[in-house]
Amino acid sequence: MSDLIAAVATGPVRSAIGIIRLSGDGAIACADSVFRAKSGRKMTDTASNRLIYGTIHDRSGAVLDTALCTVARAPHSCTGEDTAELQCHGSPTALGAILTELFRNGARQALPGEFTKRAFLNGKLDLTQAEAVVDLIDAETVEAAKNASGQLSGAVTRRTDAVYAALLDIAAHFHAVVDWPDEDIEDFELQKYLGTLRSAEATLENLLSTFERGRLLRDGVRTAIVGRPNVGKSSLLNALLGFDRAIVTDVPGTTRDTVEETCVLGGTLLRLVDTAGIRECADAVEKLGVERSREAMASAQLILTVLDASGPLTEEDRSLAEKASLLVLNKSDLPRCLRLPPELAGIPAVSLSAKTGEGLAALSDAVAALLPQAPDAPAGEILTNARQAAEVSAALTSLRAALDALRSGVTPDAVLTELESALTSLSRLSGRSLTPDLTDRIFHRFCVGK
Repeated sequence: MSDLIAAVATGPVRSAIGIIRLSGDGAIACADSVFRAKSGRKMTDTASNRLIYGTIHDRSGAVLDTALCTVARAPHSCTGEDTAELQCHGSPTALGAILTELFRNGARQALPGEFTKRAFLNGKLDLTQAEAVVDLIDAETVEAAKNASGQLSGAVTRRTDAVYAALLDIAAHFHAVVDWPDEDIEDFELQKYLGTLRSAEATLENLLSTFERGRLLRDGVRTAIVGRPNVGKSSLLNALLGFDRAIVTDVPGTTRDTVEETCVLGGTLLRLVDTAGIRECADAVEKLGVERSREAMASAQLILTVLDASGPLTEEDRSLAEKASLLVLNKSDLPRCLRLPPELAGIPAVSLSAKTGEGLAALSDAVAALLPQAPDAPAGEILTNARQAAEVSAALTSLRAALDALRSGVTPDAVLTELESALTSLSRLSGRSLTPDLTDRIFHRFCVGK
């Protein structure tokens, strides 16, 4: 057992329900110190995983809240320890008062991610599952939530465990022959394992190939909407969001600073940055806005250059269009005057009206075509975590070195050295071997109460 921790597991806002969790030695007795069941029965005498109705009291006996309480006993709990959960009303003030009473009765404030860390250390989650908890909490699209949920169920580990087991069998066979030569053990012939190694290589290659899409799935794509003044950048932002986020007027230079929002377009989360109109100007404030627009372009992964299709192409348009990922020919509801020169013909272009919404579906399709497509992989088997991708990449590098050594006809021990290096990387992927400092750093990303 570990020392007793407690925390509010729900957000620090007023809500219908607020949850307080306890885990560690004495968790159930600590819950009994504040919770009184309507039946009069103590939680220490109640079966696990039952919701019990009652009231919560302070040390003077005054009622703080009505609530439900449930307990789970080690090792059959989410953390592998004795746990208790108080499901209260979501008043931050009341939850804080209840937490104070629990502290008076032996609990301490849980650190960020400490509940999930204990689940990992007690074998209830591997490291990929633990990291998926954060991804699920932070998911901003349905696809991201589904993938995180799949990872939480152990999808990545199931995929790599087959490779780990296969390499482990090869290494074990080699060492058995070397260490016990007098035993009746089948001769070690590395060439027999060539097919196994190739299959393992293909599995890791397929898994690693999902990371580029997975990174965008988790973090989104930083997208700059650029153009000269009054071409409809803010109108496009508002149309994509479905509400008036940016001020739109006919006055050039209305947008003086970058405006940031998120939306899902082409199946991908875009982190949109609406920028000030880029032009030569004397106004000091507008100049600062233009400079920030150029900075946004420099850091963007996707640049949507908006052009006014109802007017001729200007030199400012041409300069911005040359840097575009996609040209947005706005104001299609007006007669078209714009003609794109041959040097811009290779840049994808979409005609639309930010005012009427016509053409937004085509913009969605065009954005989707520019971004990495979703790999043909079940939810949960798309890598979204850079640490995980690095370990898979390291394992793949070692495995390829082992295959190269095998084809070169070197001695088996040289091949086994590379295989054991691959095994080390795969073990770190799931957390089979991690230093305490690395463990602490990983779990520090979590919310308190998780």
